[in-house]
Amino acid sequence: MRGALDEARLALVTGDVPVGALVVDPDGRVVGRGHNAREATGDPTAHAEVLALRTAAQHLGRWRLDDCTLVVTLEPCAMCAGALVLARVPRLVLGAWDPKAGATGSVHDLARDRRLNHQVEVYGGVLADECAALLRDFFAAHRQDG
Repeated sequence: MRGALDEARLALVTGDVPVGALVVDPDGRVVGRGHNAREATGDPTAHAEVLALRTAAQHLGRWRLDDCTLVVTLEPCAMCAGALVLARVPRLVLGAWDPKAGATGSVHDLARDRRLNHQVEVYGGVLADECAALLRDFFAAHRQDG
């Protein structure tokens, strides 16, 4: 999670919401990484999780990430939870829960929906205070500026 937090801080440079994600292989090696880049790229799908999954797939040369773990600082939204399911990622480790838009246990639970063809094990609350503080500080600063 510390690596995902480092990745999240990179988003601050472009004014993006500081969310970071890593894809880790079974040996613990980082094979994909990403941080929010919607502001930087103008791409509404440039969420940390999607970017990390893309770089992992490119690195590994396959779309099925069925032996990897996604580590992310904030609970994934519906789009990102769907991407996890479609990439066949078996495990998600998340920092802060998202009570407004979370889709892996808070508001929705797409990752564990038995109606889908794949379910993801979800481990939440890892370094949750640090992950939440980074987001709180970001939004507090933006409220003061705007």
